[in-house]
This record gives sequence, C-alpha cells and structure tokens, in this order.
Amino acid sequence: MNAAYLVAPIVGRLIAMGLRLPPLVGFLVAGFVLNALGYEETEMLRTIADLGVTLLLFTIGLKLNVRTLLRKEVWGTATAHMVCSTGFLIGVLALLKLVGFAALADADVRVLAILGFALSFSSTVFVVKILEERGETRALYGRLAIGILIMQDIFAVVFITASTGELPSPWALGLLALIPLAPLLRGLLERVGHGEMQVLYGVVLALGLGYALFEFVGIKGDLGALIIGMLLATHPSAAGMSRALFNMKELFLVGFFVSIGLADLPTWSTAGVAALLVLLIFAKGALFYAFFNRFRLRRRTSFLGALALTNYSEFGLIVAVLAGANGWLTDDWLVTLSIAVALSFGVSAILNRRSTAMYEKMVDILPAQDPERLNSIDRPIHVGDAEAVVLGMGRVGRGAYDRLTGAYGLHVQGIDTDDERVAALSDRGYNVIEADATDPDFWEKLTIAETVDIVILALPHHDPNVVALDQLRKLHYDGEVAAVVQHRDEIESIRDHGADDVFHLYAGAGIALADGAAEAAGLEPH
Repeated sequence: MNAAYLVAPIVGRLIAMGLRLPPLVGFLVAGFVLNALGYEETEMLRTIADLGVTLLLFTIGLKLNVRTLLRKEVWGTATAHMVCSTGFLIGVLALLKLVGFAALADADVRVLAILGFALSFSSTVFVVKILEERGETRALYGRLAIGILIMQDIFAVVFITASTGELPSPWALGLLALIPLAPLLRGLLERVGHGEMQVLYGVVLALGLGYALFEFVGIKGDLGALIIGMLLATHPSAAGMSRALFNMKELFLVGFFVSIGLADLPTWSTAGVAALLVLLIFAKGALFYAFFNRFRLRRRTSFLGALALTNYSEFGLIVAVLAGANGWLTDDWLVTLSIAVALSFGVSAILNRRSTAMYEKMVDILPAQDPERLNSIDRPIHVGDAEAVVLGMGRVGRGAYDRLTGAYGLHVQGIDTDDERVAALSDRGYNVIEADATDPDFWEKLTIAETVDIVILALPHHDPNVVALDQLRKLHYDGEVAAVVQHRDEIESIRDHGADDVFHLYAGAGIALADGAAEAAGLEPH
C-alpha cells in the first residue's frame, strides 16, 4: 500500500486534535485530500474498512442486552422516527422540486422516496465512536441511541434484501441453531482466558461464525456479527473481549472513514445540495427529541440522545449504492449523499462535543416536567431514609450489606446493575434497586439523603469505583466512603480520589483466613 494512505490519516488526526475535533473528522478530510491528489480506494483499504465496521457491530453486540430492543422507547422511537423522518424529507425534497431546484428536476416519486429513506438513518459507526470517546455507552441515552441504531440497521437489511429481489437461502432457517449453541460459545469464551487467545476467538466469531456464515445463507454479514456478539453479551467476560478488540477495531475503522472521502470529488453543484441536506439533520434531531419526550424521558436524556442521532448514516450510503446499481439513482446523487454524510459527521461532532454545555444553556427554555410522571426507567433515584449505601451487590457488597444491617442495625440501600441479581436479592428481603453506578445519568438522578453516613464502593473494577468517588464529591457528600480494591497499586490512587477507608480484597481475605484458623486453634492475638 502507498505510504500516502498511512501518512494522510495521521496528519488529518493531528489537525483534528489541534482544532479540538474528533479523530474521525480528520480521517474524513484525509480521504478527501487523497482523492483530490488522484488517489483511489484500493481493494486493501476497502477490506480494512469492511473489517472495521464488522468488528464494530460485533463489539456493539457484546455490550447489548437484547431486552433493550424490546423496550417501547427503542422500537417505538425507531419505527415512528423512520416513518416520520422519511415522510418529512420526501416533503421537503418535493417542495424544492416544485420551486425549480435544478438537482431535483428529473426526480420522480421513487427517487424522492429512496432519498428520504436513505437520509432517515443515523450513523451507527459515528454515534458509537462519539459515545465511546465520552465514556457514555452505558448511559441511558447512550443505550437507547444504540438500540435505535440497531433497529435502523435491521430496517436497512430488510430493504437491501427486498430490493435485490433475492430471498435468503432456505438454509437461513438453520441459523436458529445458534440459539441453543450460545451456551457452548459462552463456555469457550471462559476457557480461552485473556490476551491473544481472547482476541483471536473474537475475530473468528465475528468474521467466521458471524459475517461469513450469514453471507453464505444470503443475509448481510454485518448483521451476523452483531447477532453473534449479542449471544455472548450475557457472559461476564464479554466486556473483557470488547476491550481486547478495541485497538484492532479502532485501527480498521480509520480505513472506513478514509474510504468515504475517497468515494468521489465534490463539484460546486453536489456540494451545494449536500450542504442544504445537512441543514435538515436538525429537523431529524428535533423529531428524535419529540419522540423521546413523548415516552416521558427526562429532558437531559431526550436532548443528549437526540443530539447523538443528529447525523446521516453510512447505511444510507449502502442503500443509495444499491439503488444506483438498480438504476434508481444517478451517480451525482451518490456523490451528493456521500458528501452530505461526511459533512453531517463534522457538524454532529462539533455539536456533541458541546452537548452538555448546550443542554445547560437550553434547560430553562425546555418545557418543565413533573418528576413523578417521568418514565420509570428515567425517574430520580431516591435512597430514602437509608443510613448506608452499598454500590455493587456481589459477594463483597452483599457481605458489607449483611454486616451493616446485622451487626450495626443500619438501614442499608443496595444498588446493583444486574437485574437478575436485584430480583433474586429482593426476593430474599434485601433492600436493593437496579441502577448502573458507571452511568453518568445515575449520578444526575441520584439524591442522597442527609441520613446517609456511609457509602461502600464494592464495584468489581477499580475505574468505576474511582468514577463513583468523583461523582460523590460533586454531590458534596461528606460522609464516610469505603472502597474495595483488588491490587495494591490501586490503594494510593483511590485514596487520592477521596476514599476514607480502603480494603485490599486479597490481603483482607488472607488476614480473615488466618484469624479464623488461629481462633479455631484457641490462639489469642498478642
């Protein structure tokens, strides 16, 4: 591969950093510059781009709880927005045609419908990148946005399958066998451990069992990678696999964004139409906000979710390319849509970088909401008259809960992200609610009563405990905070973030074990 394909993205990334723009904007510009210099998309670059998208969808699946798609806030918003957005865009384009817009002079109803449908999608690649960079894939608005994007991807796959006039192979029914096969796949995930074997296993599943198998039976391979990831999502090691694949996925996605810029060079005409289309993304965002608000989500959730989805999509380009191959769209429209998608990424990147500040400025002009009438998944979290709060109700957190209630008679509130664990503990009489302490929205909704004197941080990893400490300080909590660490080098770090007491899990277990053995032997400590 020519060195220019490697140097240009690096230079573009550095320029984007200097302008405080997301890296993907630099990669897009690098593609346009390479195109202007006469470079073309190579087969290797196309393969790298396809691998990046496939691995991205696989890692999305690893983080996705399928029940998210079943929420009415997800499938209802995705469906209603697809219909309304497509209709709105058709109406606007038809109006432009009536007033004599030259680019639409020869457009018939079918062309307008395809353009409206293609522009109704939001970008899975872009939105997930934005959420990952901000560390908010687990936030409620992030989970809802990803669920909606997956629903849109499913709509695109249905369109692509239908427009080709070819049904999936009868062998596609055999894919149902993946459901009973899922426990075996999860079992192997546990056996491969960590490191290079985990990465290799993930790549084999994404590209082999996912992409290649689904393509073989006539279903889009990217959807297969997503589904295989979803089958593994319930395993505790799924998050570790996602992290292990992170750098590989990021590297391949560089090729995807560069390839968009290499698609074609803009003309004044196509650039002008594309710029006009970009203005319409604000109407898309307004529709998303309206539907989120209709489902009684908090203003912040609705605003940030809508803003994340305010862009066009690479899936829209796939739809357009297929329409062009069938003779439904001209090459000029393919170039126009490519530019519109790229420009929408740049505009959306700037908006999302300032989304929190924008919300804080607009919150006073947004319609007020009654907290008691909010959607149950987005209401404020009250700990009531609890005297202690335990974040993380695994074995350690549960032990702390039992000790505080049994030995000290405190009223304790447990919080855990695992809904099955919450249900099981609630049945056993524990006072526990489902919430994710790594979700920024959790801290936005949390109200800690003055009665809370102790907070126990028993989350399974160090970083979430540090995040929780920082958020507690922002809430001006001045009670005692005790945290659990697994490694000695984490003790000083978590103390620096404000923990009053730190318990080293393995050292503490060793001390307790020795004390128990000595006590059983009738020994007394000196």
